[in-house]
Parts: sequence; structure tokens; C-alpha cells
Amino acid sequence: MALGKMLLLLGMLIALVGAILLWAPGLLGWFGHLPGDIRIERDKGGFYFPITSMLIVSIVLSILVNLFFRR
Repeated sequence: MALGKMLLLLGMLIALVGAILLWAPGLLGWFGHLPGDIRIERDKGGFYFPITSMLIVSIVLSILVNLFFRR
């Protein structure tokens, strides 16, 4: 039963992010352009490694998991 609730919450979160990206694309425009995100663009291709953005996502998700699944 707990797995079902977690999957339902994950699905609602994905739908919420999708709605935000659809109706307000500028709201998350900062994501991936923070200081510390590595972006190398050349003529034949490019490399992108969002270190700072992924650290922020990790911190936010850790806080949310600790709030919702605290015993």
C-alpha cells in the first residue's frame, strides 16, 4: 500500500512540473543556468553538466522526503 501511495505522489508531482513547464515556461528558466553549471559548446558538439542545479534538486528532494516520511 505504501508503494502505491508513493507512486501516486510521484505521478502527481510529475504532472505538476509538466503543467508548470507547459503554461509558465519562464518560471523554471533559471534551472540549468546557475553559477557552477558547466557548459562547453563547440562547433562539433557540446557538453553540459548541471552541478549546482542538481545539488539544489537533491537538497529540496531530501527535505521533502524527510518531511513526508518522518516516523
